[in-house]
Amino acid sequence: MAGPTQSGGGNVKVWRNARLATFAENLTGMGIAEKGAVAARDGRIAYAGPEAELPNEFLKSETVDCEGRWITPGLIDCHTHLVYAGNRANEFEMRLAGASYEEVARAGGGIVSSVKSLRAASEDDLVRESTPRLRALMAEGVTTVEIKSGYGLDLQSESKALRAARRLGHEKPVTVRTTFLGAHALPPEANGDKDAYIAKVVDEMLPAIVAEGLADAVDGFCEGIAFSPEQIARVFDKARALGLPVKLHADQLSDLGGAALAAGYGGLSADHLEYTNEDGARAMAQAGTVAVMLPGAYYFIRETKKPPVDLFRKHGVRLALATDSNPGTSPLTSLLLTINMGATLFSMTVEECLTGVTRNAAHALGLSGEIGTLETGKWADLAIWDIERPAELVYRMGFNPLHARIWRGQ
Repeated sequence: MAGPTQSGGGNVKVWRNARLATFAENLTGMGIAEKGAVAARDGRIAYAGPEAELPNEFLKSETVDCEGRWITPGLIDCHTHLVYAGNRANEFEMRLAGASYEEVARAGGGIVSSVKSLRAASEDDLVRESTPRLRALMAEGVTTVEIKSGYGLDLQSESKALRAARRLGHEKPVTVRTTFLGAHALPPEANGDKDAYIAKVVDEMLPAIVAEGLADAVDGFCEGIAFSPEQIARVFDKARALGLPVKLHADQLSDLGGAALAAGYGGLSADHLEYTNEDGARAMAQAGTVAVMLPGAYYFIRETKKPPVDLFRKHGVRLALATDSNPGTSPLTSLLLTINMGATLFSMTVEECLTGVTRNAAHALGLSGEIGTLETGKWADLAIWDIERPAELVYRMGFNPLHARIWRGQ
């Protein structure tokens, strides 16, 4: 790209001679504008559309010639567990050698291993370990990341993880949304008493975390190996009373009605969804709950049951994709590879894949008014690509065509 030419205009910057995929809600397809331009004022989009219609007020502003490159909204990874300590490569090796899930767990593996590691780490340790993972996402054009807790499973450790996530957002040019996932698994000291642990999440952990302003949303894991719909409902009731939106790890390994449960609480999203039935899809559509699919986990744990994409299409459910970056079941830090997996494993179209990491991912975080499309008033979060057509972003594997990443106009 040619260097910017300074020509006045204060806090205004214009990217011209570009092809835009705006993903605007009111336009068909990807909202493409050939020979387009984007203008930003004070970090927000002031114009996005055909360059021929660029208002005169921007003609003398600082200008970047994009030389025909494509501009999309900055990418959004709307489901990660990015803050953790250590890794579980040893378990991966054990499973490849034939060890069962139970054998790995008896050897001290599984989520208990991640809990032990996170509890032993300092907040600084967590920031230091998580930063390279965040940088890997940012290097592919990601400008917004959701980060869940869920590897602390006590108030002190969950708060520490959420503070580390908040710090990442303050220290790096990226938007971080934090999600409290205390109802992720049962900690060792609970001695198998799920109801008592959920009571601690509801009565002790959630109020303290809200009081400290550490969470933007509340999540849970509704599954036989985790928590029942009734237990999750107790968590969601408390979240609603405290004014936080909810989302849910739902129907990943079995159909417990998790998708419908999330929708019943007006959930921002239900995630995984391999076993979701038609009632669940219908409920999600009616509630506006986004279906966030996580092909990295499907691939890594060798799942065979695919999420019912056709059912979601039939009922008009918004589709999103995310890395699910975590140490145990999706050690993935490439959103570009994720969208390729969405196409190859789940038969999603190019448009669905790209909408799934822009506009629909913004809906999954409750941020559709701020990010996810190139529209006036939204943050000027842009990804500028060395590609000939948007399909290349989905088609390639292990190739990053990002030319420049812009966060809030910078």
